[in-house]
Amino acid sequence: MLRIFAVTVALVTALPTLVAAQEHHEEFHGGRPPGGPHGPPGGPHGPPGHAGGPMVWRGHPVNRVHLAPFVYPHGWAYRRWAVGAALPALFLAPAYYYSGWAGLGLPPPEPGFQWVRYGPDLLLVNVGTGQVVDVIYGAFY
Repeated sequence: MLRIFAVTVALVTALPTLVAAQEHHEEFHGGRPPGGPHGPPGGPHGPPGHAGGPMVWRGHPVNRVHLAPFVYPHGWAYRRWAVGAALPALFLAPAYYYSGWAGLGLPPPEPGFQWVRYGPDLLLVNVGTGQVVDVIYGAFY
């Protein structure tokens, strides 16, 4: 009886976490998204074995783009940003804005927002607050 009670409590406690994780699942069909503490898989150019193939973002095809390697500022390395995180002001500068969003098949950013390149990823950021409002993992290789 005690065992059944313990299992029930564990499931009830874990359920909100599982639901929240499902709600924040990003749609990514261009290989596995980058992750881990050591940068994106396949090195600084993105997931291995995907040389510019299309991927899907919000139900629309997006073509990955080959660009020169991203140069991180001193003291910075790859980090997988998530929706809701605050991007530091250092990255809210024209040097990091990505103006080629149309070539990827993306909509223009609304006023007050910018597409920002961070390593192999493309982030849609509120430039007033730094809040990341959307992410396309592995947009660049």
